[in-house]
Amino acid sequence: FVSDDRKSTVINGAVERLTAFAALADRYPDAKLVFTGGSGVLTDQSLKEADFAGPILQRLGIKLDRVTFENQSRNTAENASLSRALVSPTPQGRWVLVTSAFHMPRAAGVFRQDGWNVIPYPVDYATRQDVSLRPRFGLREGMNFLASALREWTGLTFYWLTGRTNEFFPGPQE
Repeated sequence: FVSDDRKSTVINGAVERLTAFAALADRYPDAKLVFTGGSGVLTDQSLKEADFAGPILQRLGIKLDRVTFENQSRNTAENASLSRALVSPTPQGRWVLVTSAFHMPRAAGVFRQDGWNVIPYPVDYATRQDVSLRPRFGLREGMNFLASALREWTGLTFYWLTGRTNEFFPGPQE
C-alpha cells in the first residue's frame, strides 16, 4: 500500500465508497455500521484496508465507536462471511451495501448467498449512463476498463461455479 510507504492515508479513485459510507452514516444515525476490507495480497497480509479507512472515516465525521471494522478478509466472499461472524445479521435485518458500481453484482450476490439482506448502493461509477457505439476513452483508460471488466467477469464466473454467489449475474431484488 502506498499509505504505508508514505506513512499517510492515501486515497485513490474509489474514495466515493468512503464518502457515501459517511453520508449514509450521517443520514441514519442509529444504523449499525460495518466496514469490511482486509488485504487481497497473497504474500503480505500486514496491510489491511479497514485499518486505513478508520482515520478517513473519522475525518469525515464518523465516530469510530459506531463502526465495526472487519480487517481479516482476503476477498469478497470473506468480506461477507467474516463480517457476518462479527455482527450476526438476521434475515429480517436490512443492510445497505456500498461498493464500486462495477463490483456491485458480485458483491451483492456473495452477501445474499451468505445470508445478508442487502440493498445495493453502487458508487464510484466509471461509465456514463448513455450508451453509444462511439468510443469515449483513450487507450490507457480503455485498457483499465478492460482489466476491471475481465477481473469482475472472471470473479462472477468463479464465484457462481463454486456456489459463492446466489446467481450468475445478481441484480436488484424486488
